[in-house]
Amino acid sequence: MSNCWTVCSALEKLKAELDSAMKFWLQHSHDKQCGGFLHCLSREGKVFDTIKYGWMVCRQVWMYAKLYNSLVQYHTAEVLDAAKAGAQFISQHVKVPNQQRCYFMVSREGVPVKLQRKPFTECFYTMAFAELARATGNAGYMELAEQMLGQLIQWIMVDNASLGSSFLISGTSELGRLMMLLNVLQEVCGSDVTKRGKFDNEIKWCIKKVQTHLQRNQQWVCENVSDDGIELSGSGGRLMTPGHAIEAGWLLLTEARLQNLPDLQKTAIDYFIMAPLSAGWDKKFGGIFYFLDADDHDPVQLEWSMKLWWVHCETLISLLMAYQTTSDKMIWERFCEVLDYTLRHFSDPQHGEWYGYLTREGHINQTFKGGPFKGCYHVPRCLLMCCEMLEDLLKQHVDK
Repeated sequence: MSNCWTVCSALEKLKAELDSAMKFWLQHSHDKQCGGFLHCLSREGKVFDTIKYGWMVCRQVWMYAKLYNSLVQYHTAEVLDAAKAGAQFISQHVKVPNQQRCYFMVSREGVPVKLQRKPFTECFYTMAFAELARATGNAGYMELAEQMLGQLIQWIMVDNASLGSSFLISGTSELGRLMMLLNVLQEVCGSDVTKRGKFDNEIKWCIKKVQTHLQRNQQWVCENVSDDGIELSGSGGRLMTPGHAIEAGWLLLTEARLQNLPDLQKTAIDYFIMAPLSAGWDKKFGGIFYFLDADDHDPVQLEWSMKLWWVHCETLISLLMAYQTTSDKMIWERFCEVLDYTLRHFSDPQHGEWYGYLTREGHINQTFKGGPFKGCYHVPRCLLMCCEMLEDLLKQHVDK
C-alpha cells in the first residue's frame, strides 16, 4: 500500500531530493586539475576511477545548463561556469578532431581510450551544446549541436555504415536509437517554432518508427524489430526493456500534447506507459524488472530481474505526465506506488544522490553513485521534470 501522497507533499519531497542529488555532484565531481567531471564516485563521493566517459560528461553539461535555465537557485555563476568548463573539455578531448564523432572513453587528462560503434555519446553531445547555447546566448554552441544532429540523422534515419553497426544482419530497428533521436530533436528545438518546422519531417519519422515497435496486438513493446516493423524471431525479438518502452511513452506523449494528437496520446499512455509498467512490475518484491520476454521465458540477460534507478526515474516522469494530461486518479495511484518504492530503495538520505542497482528483492547490489552508465543525469532530470509538473498541477488547483 503506497503512502497517500498529495501534490504538495510529493513536490516538497522531490525538491529536497533534487537539492540533495545536486549537492552530491557539485561537491564531488568537478575535476579542477584536468577539467571536465569525475563521475566514478563511491557512495560517499570518493573517486574510485579517473576514466571519463564521454556520454557522462556530456550529460552533466546538459543537466547543469538545464538547471541553470530552469530554476532560480541553480541560475548561478558556479553552475554555468561548471557547464562551460565541461563543454571545453568535451570540445578539446571528447570530440574526435575533424569528425562528427565522440570518444566513449578518455583518460582523466583527455587521452582517447575507446571509440564506440553506437551513437549515444554524440546524442548527449548534441543535447549539451543546445542547452548551453540557451544558457549563454552563444549561437556557436547551437551551431555545434546542429552539426552533430545532422550526423545523427544520417546514422539513424539513413545509413549507419560510417558508425559501424552492432548487427551483422542489417535491417534491424532498435527502439533505444529511435527514441533517443526523438529526445535529441525535442531538446534541440525546445520551444523554437522555427526549429520545429525545420525538423518536422525527422520528428514525424521518429514518431512513426517508434510505434512500429508496438507488437502483438499492441500489447508488447519490442526492443528490436525489423526495419519494416515486423517482430524478429528468437529471444532478441521477444525482448522488452520496460524502461525504454516507458521512456518512449513520455517522449511520444510530449509530441501528442504539443501537436494535439489524441490518438498518439492514447497510444503513448495506454500502450507505451501503462501496459509495460503492468507487465514489468514485480508483484512479489515490487519495482520494475530490467528485461522481459514476451513468451514468459527467462530473458537471456543475466541482470534481467534487477531493479535499476533509471527505469524508475523514467516511470515517474511518464506517470506524472500521463496524470497531468488526463487527471486519471488511477494513474496518480500508480505514480504514488512507484514513488514509494523508488524513494524507499534508491534514495540515500545520508550521502545524497541515489543508488543505481538493486537485486530483485530490493537490496543494494552496488553502492557507488556514479560509474560508466550512471552519472549526473537520470536522477536530477527526473526530479526536475517531476517538480515542474507538480508545480503546474498545484497552480491549476489554486487557479480553480
